[in-house]
Amino acid sequence: MASVLITGANRGIGLELARQYAASGANVIATAREPDAATDLAAINGVQVEALDIGDPASIEALAAKIGDQPLDVVVNNAGATGGGHQSLDDLSIEDWHDALNVNTIGPLLLARATKSNLSASGNGKLMTLTSQLAASTWPMGGMYIYSSTKAAVSKVHQALAIDWKDEPITVALMHPGWVKTDMGGPHAEITAQESAAGIINVIDNLGDADSGNFYKWNGDIHPW
Repeated sequence: MASVLITGANRGIGLELARQYAASGANVIATAREPDAATDLAAINGVQVEALDIGDPASIEALAAKIGDQPLDVVVNNAGATGGGHQSLDDLSIEDWHDALNVNTIGPLLLARATKSNLSASGNGKLMTLTSQLAASTWPMGGMYIYSSTKAAVSKVHQALAIDWKDEPITVALMHPGWVKTDMGGPHAEITAQESAAGIINVIDNLGDADSGNFYKWNGDIHPW
């Protein structure tokens, strides 16, 4: 039985990942900033709900202490933030930028560090971090300075992590989950959370050592950087 940790699982893609992994028989640890309010997540059979604020290093360490030395086959860094509504050059919130950097870039790397021994203990650990096509220099879109820059940064640090962990039994990969019909993606997005989650899981299932550092689309294609 696989052991899976999913962050930001109280709604959207994270919630659907928890549903699909649990339905497959996996042992799922799913996190939310406010576990008591994550009623849809708590209703899924076989899911252990834990508190995590990915932007708070102390919260990451508290979660790691709860997990202890339990092996983890998969860690999905899904929790993220848009960075607020003030993202144009003439209307830019520096405070929101700092907060988004903690959530989208620094937190996922700290979680990777905190769960390294758990992933290694599985013998074939897989660390998947959700980023965005807006993180790619090949994607021609202006604006969204906070979101795109913090997602570009998390992509780069995980590319570096894949190099630094090349001798570890851990595959590190990045994922553009698609334009998804969630609270963040809006109702006019291209795919459902169910489609996105199924695609992400399929990519994770098929990851091997040679794939470490790759940036994927939800359908399995490589996303150009």
